[in-house]
Amino acid sequence: MTPRASPAPDRSLILHHARPAHFPAADTSEVLAFHRKLPGYAPTPLVPAPRTAAALGVRSVWVKDESHRLGLPAYKILGASWATSRALRERFELSETWQTLEDLASQLRPHLPLTLVAATDGNHGRAVARVGRWLGLGAHILVPADMVDARREAIASEGARVTVVDGTYDEAVEAAARRADERHLVISDTAWAGYERVPAWVVEGYGTVFGEIDGQLAARGEGPPDLVAAQMGVGALAAAVVRHYRAPGRGTRVVGVEPLAAACVLRSVEAGHPVDVPGPHDSIMAGLNCGRPSPVAWPLISGGISAFVAVPDARAEDAMRLLARDGIVSGESGAAGLAGLLAVLTGPDTIAHREALRVDEGSRVLVLSTEGATDPRGYARIVGSRGPG
Repeated sequence: MTPRASPAPDRSLILHHARPAHFPAADTSEVLAFHRKLPGYAPTPLVPAPRTAAALGVRSVWVKDESHRLGLPAYKILGASWATSRALRERFELSETWQTLEDLASQLRPHLPLTLVAATDGNHGRAVARVGRWLGLGAHILVPADMVDARREAIASEGARVTVVDGTYDEAVEAAARRADERHLVISDTAWAGYERVPAWVVEGYGTVFGEIDGQLAARGEGPPDLVAAQMGVGALAAAVVRHYRAPGRGTRVVGVEPLAAACVLRSVEAGHPVDVPGPHDSIMAGLNCGRPSPVAWPLISGGISAFVAVPDARAEDAMRLLARDGIVSGESGAAGLAGLLAVLTGPDTIAHREALRVDEGSRVLVLSTEGATDPRGYARIVGSRGPG
């Protein structure tokens, strides 16, 4: 049983600085080649954000805008599609020579019916359901009770069966895990004992984001960023960030960000081992409302991140509005990375934090906007019905 942490104190910012390590470089070529076969693939924009740079007091900010990725409003389809394909290939010994999704789907027909199962706070579940629809598979998505209607309806629009679990995201994960059998394949982005390979493939799938960024920066004559903010949640995305930017020879610093109401990674780092943070996890940063870090992600995020930050919802709202001024539509979880940077680089003790992270007016910063307005009503309330501008 994972130890439980005491509830977080009511502070506007919790910060833990660490000495990050280096990890072997990730090869994203196979993953990128896979994603290029998917319908509608194109690199998402890397957008300059001068107003955000001025607010942070740095030379430049680049925002990777994942509000439109393969027809969905978030980056999660990258991990879900790669992990599902790997899991299917392993389970049924499928050929790797397919060129279109129809080729892959045709190999699966003798093995039907088959249903993909996932727990989600929103974007991962919709991505798994979309992959199921592409391949002619069923999808059963389990969601926590507090999910807003817009996200639940978006999952159902993919043809998925949606089950509301009377509990937290972590309880939905446990319920999804119990459904695994010969006709149900669980595609989770978090791990547990005996279930590690699929979540590791999810992390691999996110590598496409960073392969694209490298090419986009190089095309502009820019080198790697000095600092990158990574949303944490269970840690899958942050693990992918560490694998890319903490490779030997790279000096990029990584700031990991999560909600104050669900600061499971920061509490685990402070404890020196993974701990559970009890719910309710009720942040508007819904995609990050997680009570325990993934065991697959834990070695990377605990060892490769320079600073761990927990922020209140008000910071995410500030970040959404600031990104909108730079013309970027970013939802609550999408703007969380910038929320952490605002807290660290402009909040209390900013001088000490900037020194620890080696940030000055000449620094180049990367922000990952991981979703668009997945809750349109919430976005309009926070940013205004006009959106960016």
